[in-house]
Amino acid sequence: MTSETNIRQAAERLWDAWKRDQPVPPVRDLIAADDAYAVQEINTQARLAEGGRLVGRKIGLTNPAVQKQLGVDQPDYGMLFADMDLPHLGELTWSEGAQWKAEAELAFIIGRDLPHADSSMAEVFRAVEYVAPAIEIVGSRVANWDISFADTVADNASSAFFTLGPFARRLAGIDLLDCRMEMGAGDEVVSQGSGRACLGSPLNALLWLARVMARAGRPLAEGDVVLSGALGPMVTARPGTTFTARIEGFGETAILFGD
Repeated sequence: MTSETNIRQAAERLWDAWKRDQPVPPVRDLIAADDAYAVQEINTQARLAEGGRLVGRKIGLTNPAVQKQLGVDQPDYGMLFADMDLPHLGELTWSEGAQWKAEAELAFIIGRDLPHADSSMAEVFRAVEYVAPAIEIVGSRVANWDISFADTVADNASSAFFTLGPFARRLAGIDLLDCRMEMGAGDEVVSQGSGRACLGSPLNALLWLARVMARAGRPLAEGDVVLSGALGPMVTARPGTTFTARIEGFGETAILFGD
């Protein structure tokens, strides 16, 4: 069991990295993997105390290959705040400490509360109001992306920003499994995949999150945005590059990384 002192030291290290925009060493020297969410919660509370507003959650580690790489058998989650939401075709100014990567996802917009730790798939179906294409900009505060499961969870699942496309669809009549995804950087295709790459189905990921968040005391609620997890490999971002994600049946969304 990690001591309370070490948990707070890990939280302070990551908070300082975020505030100063300077990557820091990993925190796995301070905490065990089982205590990483306690670190995340400390900094979530700190961000809320500074006026931040929660608008949703992100799901990470939905690809079995990535789980194997980090030695885990389940996804992870992080918090989405209002100031992380970027407009479609918006420009994200490059920052000194940026270690950004981009991945294409589907985003669920929740229309009903999901308060139960044993939520059913039927309840999840009813709770989804819209589905939209999304790009998540992940950005580890750990130097050189030298992360373990404990590091990424403590670091709010390495989340930085996200953007939703201008198109939204209802669940009825859409294909979440075989929808093809293609993400380009300029004219070059840099990532490809499909809905099946996300835990077999993005709805599987959403069901997992709904149950976990209810147990954690932060249940999904009406109006929340949920990033389902990557549909293909994430790609390192470079200044001056525009990433455009196109997902069959859902349209596209794009973000420009400024110089």
